[in-house]
Amino acid sequence: MSLHPRRRGALAFQVTSVAWLTLVWVGLWGSLSPANLLAGLALALLVVRSLPMPAIDFHGRPRPGRLLALAGRLVIDLVVASTQVALLALGRRTPQSAVIRVALRSHSDLYLTLTAQLVSLVPGSVVVEAHRISGTLYVHVLDVGRSGVEEHRRAVLAIEERVL
Repeated sequence: MSLHPRRRGALAFQVTSVAWLTLVWVGLWGSLSPANLLAGLALALLVVRSLPMPAIDFHGRPRPGRLLALAGRLVIDLVVASTQVALLALGRRTPQSAVIRVALRSHSDLYLTLTAQLVSLVPGSVVVEAHRISGTLYVHVLDVGRSGVEEHRRAVLAIEERVL
């Protein structure tokens, strides 16, 4: 009897999750003893069985070149935003903060989550709320005065475009 391809993928994910959680458990305890390994395995099995993860709906395919470009652009954004926040902290000017609404083009939960995480990683911007049904992010921006609301909205949409 063979498993349906979707079930086979879920089983492989569970085995990977159990192995990873066991490894984390052993790493946290700092010793590779049989008792520690068995306790980590039992705890990992309990976690995976009692807290099942929902299936992720992904219709694309990973592209290593684009992924590398996304990571490179994230590093550039981190350096630029960190410098801007540091200069803002050292300056005497009071920043004008705002919460902006950005309607994303994709309504996929995966793309919404990835975009929200990347936006929140950049200093000076935090996702306050993500509305799944409408595909909208509400982003708190530290300093709107310099570049304006539309510039920050375009930056979030550019991140989403790189994710897509």
